[in-house]
Amino acid sequence: MAEKLHFYNESKIRLDELLRKELPAHYKSDFSNSKIRRLIIAGAVSVNGRVITRPAFVLNPRSDICVIFDKEKFLYEKQPDDIKFEVTSDSVLYEDDNYIFINKPAFFPVEQTITGNRDNLHDAVVRYLWSKNPSLRNPPYVGIMHRLDRETSGVILFTKNRQVNKEVSEIFQSHSFTKKYYALVEETSSGKSLSPGQTFSVEMYMARISSKSQAAKWGRVAQSSKDAQYSRTDFAVLRPITIENHKCLLLECTLYTGRTHQIRVHLSSQGLPILGDTLYGGTPAKRIYLHSSELSCKLFTVKSDFPW
Repeated sequence: MAEKLHFYNESKIRLDELLRKELPAHYKSDFSNSKIRRLIIAGAVSVNGRVITRPAFVLNPRSDICVIFDKEKFLYEKQPDDIKFEVTSDSVLYEDDNYIFINKPAFFPVEQTITGNRDNLHDAVVRYLWSKNPSLRNPPYVGIMHRLDRETSGVILFTKNRQVNKEVSEIFQSHSFTKKYYALVEETSSGKSLSPGQTFSVEMYMARISSKSQAAKWGRVAQSSKDAQYSRTDFAVLRPITIENHKCLLLECTLYTGRTHQIRVHLSSQGLPILGDTLYGGTPAKRIYLHSSELSCKLFTVKSDFPW
């Protein structure tokens, strides 16, 4: 059953930082950063009577923070069938003093989830770096700069020190990263005649279109809609390929923006849902056939080989 909690701050502090301090003290239990972010984004937190959904929101002194908190729902999360995975030198695509790029496998989450007891890629990278330098008294720093869905495989970047975070964030925000993916779509799913060498683009305004209690689903909305975000992807048809007895086309997808589920939504809007992506109309398969193949900018270019 939900209860209403009130907290007050004495000095300026980020909303997520305040809740990371106050909620564990109130319940005498640990809460991961991911849990706190989800609570705020879900609209369960208000400041001086106004709902705030931005974790980085800075609180003025003596603000009234109200949290609608249902402990049972908050702590419950269905456990998917994650694979077991440890980072090794074979899964490191590139590493220097500032960055480490991992070839992420499918069926492994990038970060801790709401239950707080699920293995994830961030923790695996920390373990890997610590094993290389066991004399460290504390776990090495590993920064998450972007994310991939649990079933998406391929290139993902982590930072190894806080000093480079601002530069990397600015590159992402200015859309100066080139992000490419491979996706498999069924040849006959749209009724369109697509052939190798053909290109097309999709652009739209996107926002979440499912209720907060359901699996996150995003879709096209009007530009004037609340929370509408512009998105664009360019697609190139590479070649036909057969996977799990399904005749498919291999597409290269180049992102100009990085919205949640962007490629999945864009392809579905064209009648070309990704094989295995049942949330957006795809045929059931062993996985969602989406792979992060390249991440490049002025600082580096890192690629992951075709996995299928």
